[in-house]
This record gives sequence, C-alpha cells and structure tokens, in this order.
Amino acid sequence: MKRAVSIVGILVVIGLLAFPKVKDYLRASETASANAQASQAILQVDVFVVKPDVIEDKIFTTGTLTSNEEVELATESSGLIQSISLREGQDVKKGELLVKINDSELKAQLKRADFRLNLAEDREKRQKQLLEKGGISQEEYDATLNEVNVLRAEVSLINAQIEKTEIRAPFTGKLGLKYVSDGSYITPSSRIASLQDIDPIKIDFSIPERYAAQIEVGNKVTFTVQGIDDTLQAEVYAKEPRIDSDTRTLQVRARSSNPDGKLLPGAFADLVLTLQTIENAMMVPTISLVPELQGQKVFLLKNGVIEPRSVKTGLRNEAKVQIIEGIEVGDTVLTTGLLQVRPEMKVTVNSIDGE
Repeated sequence: MKRAVSIVGILVVIGLLAFPKVKDYLRASETASANAQASQAILQVDVFVVKPDVIEDKIFTTGTLTSNEEVELATESSGLIQSISLREGQDVKKGELLVKINDSELKAQLKRADFRLNLAEDREKRQKQLLEKGGISQEEYDATLNEVNVLRAEVSLINAQIEKTEIRAPFTGKLGLKYVSDGSYITPSSRIASLQDIDPIKIDFSIPERYAAQIEVGNKVTFTVQGIDDTLQAEVYAKEPRIDSDTRTLQVRARSSNPDGKLLPGAFADLVLTLQTIENAMMVPTISLVPELQGQKVFLLKNGVIEPRSVKTGLRNEAKVQIIEGIEVGDTVLTTGLLQVRPEMKVTVNSIDGE
C-alpha cells in the first residue's frame, strides 16, 4: 500500500514538472496554426481604373486691376473757368466738352484778324486782275499775296489758341471727382478731374521666368477680387518682351469685360493662369505612386495577380498625377496595400474607383 502511494506521488510530481512544457508546446502549436491560416488569407485591396481625363497646367499668382485707359484732365492754357460741363462719376463720350476757359480776348483778336484778312484778300483779287493787264509788277502782287497768307496763318493760330481753352474728353469713359469750380483760375498744373475707361478692365501680374516660354496670347485666366463672390474670366493679350532682372519674373497683362463697372482699378486680384490643357490624360491617385531607386512605380492588378510597373509622371493636381509612360487606359492600379503586396501575389478587390 505504501509503495502504491509512493508511485502515485512520484507521478504527480513528474506531471507538475512537465505541465509548463506541455502548455508551451500547445501554445506554439496554436500560434503556428493561426499563422498558417493568416498566410493562407488573401489580401484585400482598393483599386483605381485608369480612364481618359482632362488636366490643366496652372499657375497661381496675384495681380492688380488697372483701367483700360486713364488720364488726368489738364489744360494747355491758363485762365478763368467760364463754364463746367463735367458731372462727377458720370459717363462721357469722346470729344464731349467738359470745361471752358474764358476766351473773350482771343475771340476779339480773331475778329480783328478776320477783318484784316478779308481786306487783304480783296486787295489780292484786284491786284491779280491788274497783273494780268500789266498794271502792276509781279513783285507788288507777290507782296500782297504773301500778306494774305500771313493773315490766314494768324487766323489759324488764334483758332488753335481758342481750342486750347476747351477741355474735351479724349475718349469715352467715366469721370472721377472734380477739383475746380466755376470762376476758378486754372493753369496747366491745376488738378481738374480724372477720366477712366474701365470696360474692359486690365489685370497686371507677373509669373516666374521658368514659365516665360509657356505663356502665350490667348491663355485663359480666372480671378477673384474682394467684395465680389463670383469667379471672373480674363484672357492674356500682351506680355513684356524681357525678363525683369531684379525680380526674375515676366510681366503679363490680361483683359476682362466689365460692363456693369463692378471691377475698379487698383483692386487686388487672386489669379489662376491656365498655361496648358491636356485632353485624354492618364491620371492616377497620387497615393498609388511608390518611390523606387530610379524613379517611381505603381502596382497593377492583372487577372487577380500583382504586377509592378515603372512609370514616368507629368502634371499634378490636388489629388492625382498624370502618367506619361508605363500604363494604359483601362489598367487597374492599386491604391491600398502597397506595403504588403509583392510581385505575382494574389489579392482580392475591396472597392473600385474610377469606373
């Protein structure tokens, strides 16, 4: 009986000593089984189907609105203002009389010159008849004819001086604020008013010199200004023929219609200049690109199997990049699982974008 108890005790001690090793063995077996099941699970990925798209090469910059035409009204002669026809903030037509300076003295001189010219012309006619009959010499007639011509020139000079007493609109536009009144004495340095043509309105801006060769007349521009919610359209119509050596930029000018006069010269504008529009571009999500030693690559899904493909990229936008070489329209590009996949690995598609 004692021997049997001893044997049982020995077996219990052996069992207690062996239990941890048995436990570790069972745990290792379970881990190996789980790993085997995991290795047999197929990776699920998201993909993007390549299709033709439109991409624009754009430059973001700022600019300033300027008038189509602008001038500070001024006079060529000095004198008292006789009448003012300009109306602040109003539209005027080209050639419209705006300010008239007193010209009474010039008109008196013109009247006297006209009388003298009439007398001289009558004398020239009589002497011409006498010359034909031999009554006077050619020299006497030439002196009278010369006097007539001098008086005609004097009349023309006085008329030109009278014209300088009239300030007319040099072009159709909108008047600014006036700074003179009836009876004011003005000189060529006096400030009178401004005249601006703001339809169309111009936009001056600059671009970095690396884009100078790409800018062309006709390039489209979209812009916004403070106080106006709409995005407005403009078109490049001129550029400087040289690069600014101080700023290393090219000065460019665009033009936009402004029929209602909402756009005012001097306003600040945020611009987007479209240099190039590419039709049928192959675009893929930027996240699908994988850097490699000699460039970049993407992973394609071909018949459920992964195939790496080196690519050459082009233009970019906020979310996508253009692929110039390496893929074709209709290819399926991976956008997830890029770190887990390997060449010829089988995967299943979780979601498809781009269809």
